[in-house]
Amino acid sequence: MNKAYYRKEEKESIQEMLLSWFAANGRDLPWRKDYDPYQVWISEIMGQQTQMDRVVLYFNRWMKLFPDVAAVAEASEQEILKAWEGLGYYSRAKNICRTAKLLVQNYDGRIPDDLQFLLALPGVGPYTAAAISSIAYNTPHPVLDANVERLFARLLDLNIPVKQAPARKILQSLAQELLPGNRARVFNQALMEFGAIVCTPKSPSCGACPLGDHCRARKRRTVEQRPVPASKIKKIEITMACGIIFHKDRIYIQQRLPDDVWGSLWEFPGGRLKSGETPEQAVCREILEETEFSVFRLLPLTTVAHHYTKYRVILHGFTCRLRKSDNRPVLHAACQYRWLPLSGLADFPFPAGHRKLLAFLCAKKYREYRKK
Repeated sequence: MNKAYYRKEEKESIQEMLLSWFAANGRDLPWRKDYDPYQVWISEIMGQQTQMDRVVLYFNRWMKLFPDVAAVAEASEQEILKAWEGLGYYSRAKNICRTAKLLVQNYDGRIPDDLQFLLALPGVGPYTAAAISSIAYNTPHPVLDANVERLFARLLDLNIPVKQAPARKILQSLAQELLPGNRARVFNQALMEFGAIVCTPKSPSCGACPLGDHCRARKRRTVEQRPVPASKIKKIEITMACGIIFHKDRIYIQQRLPDDVWGSLWEFPGGRLKSGETPEQAVCREILEETEFSVFRLLPLTTVAHHYTKYRVILHGFTCRLRKSDNRPVLHAACQYRWLPLSGLADFPFPAGHRKLLAFLCAKKYREYRKK
């Protein structure tokens, strides 16, 4: 039998306080209007490592384009990736494509209320499965996202990192203990919302917290030290360079291989600098290796930085021109290519760094570079 972390009256007090707080302070999010399982699923996938204001923006646009599972299943992968552009972690969008086709083929486009089925879907882990099931169907499955982990770590004054196995066991036990089985939908959302708004990572609103009397970290003055951080991973810096090739008022782009990093997205050719190589040298070499194009008249466009979980990518962008009139590449690192006017590039999904270069080109430099 699992250890009880709160007495019965304390548990009921925590439950009631959170439910009351949520009723008064819960955000008016679009997927909360009728808890349609499809909308809950999309919101949860979008919400992975994404701030809520961005999720709402993308969610509303997505629902206009793809109002149901069938619409997703009928769409091309490029349409899905373009709608996802800017959210990052594009494997999430690809998994949505795969899942939608499975649901249409086997379940008439419905999302079954079965935790094990949900866990078997592409891109759905334990938290996402529990969230979809409990929020869409009000099933009694506890959830543990980063907001809930932080809240629980402070309530219990947990002095070990929340991602370690002993801590996971404690947090899962507490989540199960506190969950009111008949109100899982509302309670799970209350937990996550409370962690996002009140029990925040920095400068939590302890003075206005209704759970203050039940918070052991507050009593022991350790709130700022909870949760205990995991060992910080030092980001690996990668320096890259790419070339925006102009030819007869057209720009060259190519589509990355499906199983590559940023698979199926479009890009300007380029790659990582070798030891001792300048960005200009890297651009010429990478373009030759990837397309067999020889380019000249390189002009620096701008340098952008983009952060990923483990990496910080510095991308040097250049404009350049072909040395010969034949504009047919020999593809060695892509599956297809296009020569397009600048206005035509907006229809294609790009990785973040390349999208920043394109935005810079559109906003400030296109006429200047086109004439040179």
